[in-house]
Amino acid sequence: MATLIDMPKLSDTMTVGTLVKWLKKEGDAVANGDMIAEVETDKATMEVECFEDGILLKQYSGAGDEVPVGGAIAAIGEAGETAPEVSSSSTVPSEEPKKESPTPATPAAKTVPLETPAPAPTPAAAVALGTKIKASPLAKKIAADKGIDLAGIQGSGPGGRIVKADVLEAKSGTVAAGPPAPGLEALNIPVTNMRKSIARALVGSKTQAPHFYLQIEVDGAPLASFRKALNAKYADLPTEQGGMKFSVNDLTLKAAAEAIRKVPIINRSWEGETIAQHANVHLAFGVAIDDGLLTPVIRNAESKSLHQISAEAKDLIKKARGKKLTPEEMSGSTLTVTNLGMFGISDFYGIINPNNAAILSIGATLKKPVVDEHNQIVIGQTMKIGLSGDHRTIDGAVGAQYLQALKEILENPALMLI
Repeated sequence: MATLIDMPKLSDTMTVGTLVKWLKKEGDAVANGDMIAEVETDKATMEVECFEDGILLKQYSGAGDEVPVGGAIAAIGEAGETAPEVSSSSTVPSEEPKKESPTPATPAAKTVPLETPAPAPTPAAAVALGTKIKASPLAKKIAADKGIDLAGIQGSGPGGRIVKADVLEAKSGTVAAGPPAPGLEALNIPVTNMRKSIARALVGSKTQAPHFYLQIEVDGAPLASFRKALNAKYADLPTEQGGMKFSVNDLTLKAAAEAIRKVPIINRSWEGETIAQHANVHLAFGVAIDDGLLTPVIRNAESKSLHQISAEAKDLIKKARGKKLTPEEMSGSTLTVTNLGMFGISDFYGIINPNNAAILSIGATLKKPVVDEHNQIVIGQTMKIGLSGDHRTIDGAVGAQYLQALKEILENPALMLI
């Protein structure tokens, strides 16, 4: 009995998914646990896991097809079995639909819901612009002399051919497109479902949440020394003995969670008619991928040690880049931390992750002249931390108190071990 594999509903807002590519071909043997396809949702690109043993009898959707939630994408059965027919309305074909041979119906096909544990980097598909322009030799010469780009002219000749009169009527001064610079190319990049989802969420946040911005400068030397000492002790140890290498991101995540103990008001969210004060810190952090930014969440971060936060962050980063994150691992945050310090960015402000009260922006630790406690100018290490706050949920004083608490911990990093 053939099993129909359906497009699963992977988020509350998802109504369709786009089949990005097949990882198995028709006729391939598949087993429980195999990943057979990649599907783009409004959150990320997810690997589709098969929970049946058998043969991939038929692919009902081709790469680029949009499939409604619940629509069949494939059939799995025994070798020689005929795949059942499905309604043609279950898919929205791409511009170049996959050719499929007709198949007779097989009754009593059963449906198995899918689990898709894997958001993955979505490579940006790109389509080159610039088809051949039809123009007469004289029209081309006049356009070149006047510096007019033929691509912007609608031809009136046979078959849309551009003629002399079209060029003379065109607005002069439009610089003709020259050869592309080395390494550059004109592209028209389709917007993926994940990029659309990011755009909707952030536009909604920026337009609905009245952002305010604060920044504090931190002495980064104590944190750098603390990290160096930790890695000298733990980096070369076996994992079972607590061995790991700590990053600046690990330390700032731990410090951000600890600072909430001192200023718990920051751990709120806007719920429309109410403001939710959260009892636990669910800490999101940014992971850059090819087509956007994923924000996996460390649950109950306030109760976890530095070792636990570091290990969990590394695991979530690995999952994000290896197509193993689940939607649940990217939802329910109460505070978000984003870090661009590894790119040398000294200061910036993030857009608040709905419906958090704030987002922290961690900049690079840079060497610069500073005045020490003896009023001497010395070379110091400074780190700038920005905070974008939702003025509906918290006020500037709360954001300032939180940044002060965070600064105290980062400049006295042993506090995060207490």
